[in-house]
Amino acid sequence: MKLAGMASNRGRNLLHIADRAPGGAEFSVIVTNDADAPVLEAAAERDIPTEVVERDADEDRAAHEERILDALDGYDVDLVTLDGYMRVLTETFRDATPTTLNVHPSLLPSFPGADAHEQVLEADVSVTGATVHVVTESVDEGPIVTQEPVAVYDDDDAASLKERVLHDAEFKAYPRAVKWFADGEATVVDGEVVVEADAAEELPLRRIEGADRTADLRYGENPHQDAAVYGDASCDEPSVVAADQLNEGAKALSYNNYNDADGALSLIKEFERPAAAAIKHTNPAGCATADTLAEAYADALATDPMSAFGGIVSLNRTCDRETAELIVDSFKEVVVAPGYTDGALDVLTAQENLRVLDVGGDELGPDVVSETYTDQSLVGGRLVQERDTWAPDPDDLEVVTEAEPTEAQIETMCFSWRVLKHVMSNGIVLAKDTETVGVGMGQVSRVDAVRLAAMKAEEHAEDKGPEGSVMASDAFFPFPDAVEEAAKAGVDAIVQPGGSNNDEAVIETANEHGIAMAFTGNRTFRHS
Repeated sequence: MKLAGMASNRGRNLLHIADRAPGGAEFSVIVTNDADAPVLEAAAERDIPTEVVERDADEDRAAHEERILDALDGYDVDLVTLDGYMRVLTETFRDATPTTLNVHPSLLPSFPGADAHEQVLEADVSVTGATVHVVTESVDEGPIVTQEPVAVYDDDDAASLKERVLHDAEFKAYPRAVKWFADGEATVVDGEVVVEADAAEELPLRRIEGADRTADLRYGENPHQDAAVYGDASCDEPSVVAADQLNEGAKALSYNNYNDADGALSLIKEFERPAAAAIKHTNPAGCATADTLAEAYADALATDPMSAFGGIVSLNRTCDRETAELIVDSFKEVVVAPGYTDGALDVLTAQENLRVLDVGGDELGPDVVSETYTDQSLVGGRLVQERDTWAPDPDDLEVVTEAEPTEAQIETMCFSWRVLKHVMSNGIVLAKDTETVGVGMGQVSRVDAVRLAAMKAEEHAEDKGPEGSVMASDAFFPFPDAVEEAAKAGVDAIVQPGGSNNDEAVIETANEHGIAMAFTGNRTFRHS
């Protein structure tokens, strides 16, 4: 799409659009009515042709616009974009050109006119923004294409608000509008703007996110980084952000505590039976389910008590005194649970530096998960994806080897997959029954992840080891070497996604070692 820009001063929105080229749109020309306008030099630096058409003192608007149209006549123009063009365009111009857009620094129809920021401050509103609209005969009243909100703060003045609206609203809304027109998503029909794709979908064309600061943190991941926590008051799912910290006087959660506790809480929501997990640096050091919470915690801790030291404990049932006494037997940073008995609180709150978080309710499990999408900040944007809530049931497993897994091994396959979802890739989990025996996380080589899990099970686990375990892999095996390593460790069964070009060789290797193997058909990468 070819654009014509019109500006009377700096034209910062036009230059921003030129630098981003939304939808592949590019400027054929930028026109100004002021020979001293800074936009001229900035456009020249970008090799954008320019035209200067100043209005003579006694020249009427229509005649001036005729000369602008003459200047545009030699350029391909599909869309006209205004930015601080301080003249009202008459029918003479509008009828002779394609759709013309303008950006206004408020959420129209509120606060029209040249003093929008002053009006916003005088009205004492908490939100303003920017509006991209089609230019019509009425100033600031044309059909709206899109809008972008920004916050107004108590200490704002017109200058600070102007800069925030420009960078946080206009610089988002205007390129979006141009992209919609360039991509054919936006059209003007009978004086109305129609954006077919701007619908209330789960992954819509645009997202507006609001959050309130709920806590200042001492620092971020490292002491030299500032940090804060922002909360979403509309979230119904039990969360660390909304949790009550029960031990008064204990230090507040750190950035890393929040991150690890969130991962720990997500993990134990996977299970309907009583479950416990120990987390370090967002990875499970151990996880287990059992008939009682105390048994589950003891089994989880026994996977790797050394790594669990100084970590986060999460429980999916009300914490009782027996479980609490096991928890305080070694140093932990945080305990997260849906509730605590009085006896448990007596034990836990006696620990000076242990943070005790209550996320509410009596039980946590898959049914409490309500946040179906997750996002991650990138420089210049965000990644948004559907939350990985899938885990295999026994009927989902495709047995591909001569050896058939036992019912107990199938149960362990399903358990270990739910743990594996929360292990950094490349990830491997070794498990027996419904408890982990070794976790290999965050390796760039899948073979190394197998070796790490086996080493952890052999050297760090208490009263259990890799022999006779089930191994779960978060992605397929590109070569049989990982299966060879599993066989050396004494693994009896493997669950993995399948789908490698070398599946046949991998299966053959499993058959040679008498290992049962099942495919899930889905992988479960975790990269953050």
